[in-house]
Amino acid sequence: MDRLLVMRSFVTVAKIGSFSGAAKVLGSSGSLISRHVADLEKQVGVRLVNRTARSVSLTEPGVRYSAFAQRILDELDAEDANIAHLHDRAEGTLSIICPKWIGGLDLGDAIAAFSVAHPKIHVRFELGGMSDRTYDFLDSGFDVAFHTRDLRDSSVRLKKIASLPFVLCASPGYLDAHGRLTHPNELNDHDCVVHENAPVWRIGKGHTSTLHKIRNVVFTSNSYIAIQKAAVHGRGIALIPHRPAVEDLDTGALEILLPEIPIPERSLYAIYGPAAQAPRKVEVFLEFLATWFSENPIPAFEV
Repeated sequence: MDRLLVMRSFVTVAKIGSFSGAAKVLGSSGSLISRHVADLEKQVGVRLVNRTARSVSLTEPGVRYSAFAQRILDELDAEDANIAHLHDRAEGTLSIICPKWIGGLDLGDAIAAFSVAHPKIHVRFELGGMSDRTYDFLDSGFDVAFHTRDLRDSSVRLKKIASLPFVLCASPGYLDAHGRLTHPNELNDHDCVVHENAPVWRIGKGHTSTLHKIRNVVFTSNSYIAIQKAAVHGRGIALIPHRPAVEDLDTGALEILLPEIPIPERSLYAIYGPAAQAPRKVEVFLEFLATWFSENPIPAFEV
């Protein structure tokens, strides 16, 4: 027995005063409504209505139970409406997770700007601790996760937010001591500073690009910020995200190597739940980030 269904039938009978009238309101049949009330009486163990040939009236327990059932149904209807409205409003808590190296770059600035622009959305932003299984972030209570891989998984939805340019660079001090790079194949002859999750570097784009397994790794980290600092201090050649390196490139602390050869960008993807329509807070967040990255381009560098 669907307790809520029979309660709604009973409350409607109490209001209308007949089974047939309640059936019209609920789009059902009088016999089914009568059976619902009988089932409810069996469940609670007392007679709730007085049945006559012309009308239906409530017993004393029926009056009390009708008021109780109406309160329950009103609370359920109100909560259903609140939940529906929450889905459609840009407010509440937005939980976000991404790998440490992404969160420490532009994404952190973009999310901070979003939080200021939408104060009714309370942001929870965590770095690291992500599983390789793309849907695990949902099981852990997160609304959005970020990756740089083009994932194909029907259990989640994916939206490209931005492209993340990378640069091959080193400090002038390192280059003066070890010579300048004239071809990607010469990487094997140089000290290299490498992210632990990116031991293979792709140089060039399209069919002319080449992959280089870095052999002479002298410094490794799971933080591109740490790698950038090691490069600035002359530890070796690094392949790092462009945006955080802009200042060091402008001041000459780092020099771009092989500027005539493009470095492939990485796409930044937002991953979120598989529902046909995402909650409004998620939609607003993704729209804001896409706009933020388009309005905050990386300054061009001089070759």
